[in-house]
Amino acid sequence: MNSSIKPSEEELNDLFSLANKVPFDDRVNHQAELSDLNITLIKSYLHEIGSALEAEVDSMKFEDLCMSMELCSSQPEFIKPRNVALLFFCMNPEKFMPYAQIDIVEFPEGVGGDKIIEKTFKGPVHQQLRDALQYIQNSVIKEKVVKYPDRAEADRFFNYPFAAIEEALANAVYHKGYDVREPIEVRVENEQIEIISHPGPDRSVTIEGLKNYKVTNRRYRNRRIGEFLKELHLTEGRNTGFKKILNALDKNGSPKPEFETDEDHSYFISRFFVREEFYDEDVRQEQDLSDRMSDKMSEQKESSVKSSVKSSVKIIEMMKNNSLVTAEQIASELNISLRAVEKQIRNLREKGQIVRVGADNGGHWEVKEK
Repeated sequence: MNSSIKPSEEELNDLFSLANKVPFDDRVNHQAELSDLNITLIKSYLHEIGSALEAEVDSMKFEDLCMSMELCSSQPEFIKPRNVALLFFCMNPEKFMPYAQIDIVEFPEGVGGDKIIEKTFKGPVHQQLRDALQYIQNSVIKEKVVKYPDRAEADRFFNYPFAAIEEALANAVYHKGYDVREPIEVRVENEQIEIISHPGPDRSVTIEGLKNYKVTNRRYRNRRIGEFLKELHLTEGRNTGFKKILNALDKNGSPKPEFETDEDHSYFISRFFVREEFYDEDVRQEQDLSDRMSDKMSEQKESSVKSSVKSSVKIIEMMKNNSLVTAEQIASELNISLRAVEKQIRNLREKGQIVRVGADNGGHWEVKEK
């Protein structure tokens, strides 16, 4: 009727997904086989979560183990792994789900600069998440210690609180559409970090809600992925991510974040800003260092001038006392280099304070009185 509207392509995809009733992560992948799953990864997972199933792994058939963990289809005559199994327990899940990866891109000289550092993390999603977080913690997160002359306690803070970045990146892994051929991208610029994933949040999440940090997600895109991440203590779920991020930023004294999507919910960006005093302090310290270096250079220059004047006076006195004195004798007497003496003599001659009478060999010096 008059109120009918034509759905966009993204809305059609959402409608098809709802009609399917089986989320992508829990669907059977018909291009893969159970042999694509790695038993070592499964054992490691069971050991990490403290599962009683770990003790039975070696005595069970691999098919039975996968069925017990709901990693494959339940029909014995047609056993295929589910997408969630390939994401967590396959060494190269990108073979079946292209761009199931995390890309970290750093811009040390700004977005318009010539230098770009790129790092790609592939493999099981929980492992790539841990590796990416470790890289960020080691290479991106920096601590600042500011000491004050009037008190013993120093202020300690970070350019970005790691807990906030950790939560945002874990949420991106949790909610990414693994049927979308786009990686999770972490863009590290001089004054901000952006975490970009595709598609955007569920339709129940509004743009206005994101601006006010009031979000209640009524439908989870990847419940199975969330269950595995929760077992590994990499995420909590239950809409607690925003609160943890805001608390971490507030504790560090960082600015409020920005969360962005478009009307079609085709992407989601978590944007974090560097703590303002972090680089301001660096600039002040660099300026102080520059000022100290400048003062030191001025002092050295002044000292050099004074030394030069003293040397000139001594050279003139030696020439008055002995008009036949040589540059070598002056250098030896004053304990300075011959080159320095020759430079001083040249300057004195240019100023007309001394004159050479006769040849260099056999001649003598005359000092002109002012």
